[in-house]
Amino acid sequence: MTAVEQLVLELAPPPEPTLDNFHLGSNTVVLNALRAALAGGERILYLWGPAGCGKSHLLRAMVSAAQSQGKRAAYFVCAPNIDLPRDAQFLALDEVQRLDAAGQIAVFDAYNRLRATESVLLAAGKLPAADLPLREDLRSRVASGVVMQLRALTEDEKRAVLGAHARNRGLELAPGILDYLLARFPRDLGSLVAAVDALDHYSLRTRRAITLPLLRETIKLQASKP
Repeated sequence: MTAVEQLVLELAPPPEPTLDNFHLGSNTVVLNALRAALAGGERILYLWGPAGCGKSHLLRAMVSAAQSQGKRAAYFVCAPNIDLPRDAQFLALDEVQRLDAAGQIAVFDAYNRLRATESVLLAAGKLPAADLPLREDLRSRVASGVVMQLRALTEDEKRAVLGAHARNRGLELAPGILDYLLARFPRDLGSLVAAVDALDHYSLRTRRAITLPLLRETIKLQASKP
C-alpha cells in the first residue's frame, strides 16, 4: 500500500458503493439495465471492462440494493476453491476470468439453480464474454443474457467529477492537487473521491489550506511511519 493510500484510509475510508454514488460517464445504459434487473428485468447480466472502470463498485452496490429488497444476495471475487451459497436469490461474481476448473463447475451449477428459481446472476470480468477463458457451456451461459461493456471515465470526466465533489464539500483545491492525485493514486474514481474526502478531513483537522507542498509533506510523513 502506498503512502497516499494509507493516508486516505486513515482519514476517510471510501464510502459504501451504491448505484446513486456511481459516476456514470458514458455508462447510462448500463446503470439503467441494472436498475431494471432489480425491478424484475433481465436475470442474467455480464459486465466487462478494464480495471478501475467501476465493475466491483456496481456489483457490490447491486448486492446491497438486492439485500435492501429482502433478497438473499452475495458478492464474490472469483478465486480457487470458491464456495457459493445454494440458497442465493442474487449472486454477483467479480473477475470471472479467474475461475479455475472447480470454480467453473460451481458457477455452472449456481447458474442452473438461479435460472430455475428466477433469481439473478450478475457477473463481471475484464474480457468480452466470447473471450473468457471458461469452458464453452459456462461461457455461453454467461453470455446468454445482457452483456454490457463498462467504459472507464476519461481524464477530463474524472477531473470534472473530482472538482465538483470538492466544491460540494466546500473544499477549494489548490492548483496541481488533482494532477498529483491522478498521477500517484489508483485510477479508479472511488479511490480518487476518497482521496479528496481525506484532504477535506485533513484540512478541517489541521485548519490549514490544502496546497501541493502540504500534500507532499503529509505523504512524506506518512511514508516515514514504521
